[in-house]
Amino acid sequence: MMKISSFSRWLNYIPGFNLLDRYLLMELILPLLFGLGLFTSLGVAIGTLFDLVRRVTESGLMITVALKILLLKMPEFIVLAFPMSILLATLMAYSRLSSDSELIALRSIGISPYRLVIPGLILSLIVTGLTFIFNDYVAPSATYEAKLTMQKALKREKKPFIEDNIIYPEYNQVKKPDGSEQTVLTRLFYAEKFNGQQMQGLTILDRSQPEVNQIITSESATWNVEKNIWDFFNGTVYLIAPDGSYRNIVRFDHQQLALPRAPLDLAYRGRDATEMTLRQAQDYLRIIKLSGNEKKVKKLEVQIQQKLSIPFVCLVFGLIGSALGLRPQNANKATSFGICIVLIFSYYLLSFITSSMGVWGALTPFTAAWLPNMLGLVAGSILLFQTAK
Repeated sequence: MMKISSFSRWLNYIPGFNLLDRYLLMELILPLLFGLGLFTSLGVAIGTLFDLVRRVTESGLMITVALKILLLKMPEFIVLAFPMSILLATLMAYSRLSSDSELIALRSIGISPYRLVIPGLILSLIVTGLTFIFNDYVAPSATYEAKLTMQKALKREKKPFIEDNIIYPEYNQVKKPDGSEQTVLTRLFYAEKFNGQQMQGLTILDRSQPEVNQIITSESATWNVEKNIWDFFNGTVYLIAPDGSYRNIVRFDHQQLALPRAPLDLAYRGRDATEMTLRQAQDYLRIIKLSGNEKKVKKLEVQIQQKLSIPFVCLVFGLIGSALGLRPQNANKATSFGICIVLIFSYYLLSFITSSMGVWGALTPFTAAWLPNMLGLVAGSILLFQTAK
């Protein structure tokens, strides 16, 4: 009770908040915290806990390591729990006020439903910001660290895989004679295939040296971990002068070249989109666009848009939950929870369908990610309009 009363006093310092706003926010905060704990616990239990228990009993995973992984996986499920919690909070809070006839009393003194939903929408916007922070800064690194911890604990190395058309460009700023700067290509790395151990069918254009350019072709190449250098096999180096004339041709059976490791990191990337921040995903997108893999490009474009759209689900659910809760009814907590589950399932089913259509090319990445939010806002607005009549 001390913490709640302290929070209530803190609300007094928010500019523009009157007694009604503080009262409604207090009604919303408790079910929000309840929903956050409930949905996070369910997500962790279903998505991680059962698997960790199995690995502890069957694979010998240490309990301390399992607890660490469990904590690292929590931000991923907190991101999913935020929108669900705001939906449950608005449904429970406004339904309770409606069933106890408090909303009737408020409307009888001239307070419209549009005014009553403002605290719910403000709280939804605050939770939207928190969701974005968790989704972009906390969850990706924590999820990736959890995966690495699991792999290290089980001493399980990555399985080799095949990746085609690895293209990695490097750019640099150069000064032109007039003093302005221009971005130019300094190195282009291309490999036809990566089989999990070596690059195959390589062609490298190297313009990093001002005096001479070189083109390197090679049957295969591997990364030398001890020396942090590339080992190229069965290839040719073509040295070309700045005026376009060739200087020398060198054939080799084995040649070590100090080139960046980045192409290998690109081909053998340990993270998927859920384990990247928004900036990392955008950087990765610029690289894979050069590979010509349209399906992979579209999938990542949809996932990038979803990183932006997912936090705004909180605002959509806040509007829908407030509009439904304001409708005259005698709903209890069980009814609110049931409605909440149906709405969550419907929204994420629609989101899955639209994102799949985005990957297939039937919808643009922006439309695929934002269409469920747009439809949700329209539905919530219609419900609120009907309630206010």
